[in-house]
Amino acid sequence: MQASVHEAKTNLSKLIEAALRGERVVITRHGIPAAEIVPARPARVTIGGLKDRLAPPSDAFLAPLSEDELADWGA
Repeated sequence: MQASVHEAKTNLSKLIEAALRGERVVITRHGIPAAEIVPARPARVTIGGLKDRLAPPSDAFLAPLSEDELADWGA
């Protein structure tokens, strides 16, 4: 299915529905393909997905760097 930019503005909901049904929806500008409407991919990241899987940082991790470690970082 093809639609001009003007048609896409007017019928966006219908074009989205067509894309969700698996149709190829191409938006044209002056008869030249310019964009394609495709269904969004489901998110792969779950907020809080690592909860209870990671240990809290140790005290050593949060401790200030030693003089030698600071020197290694150029500080």
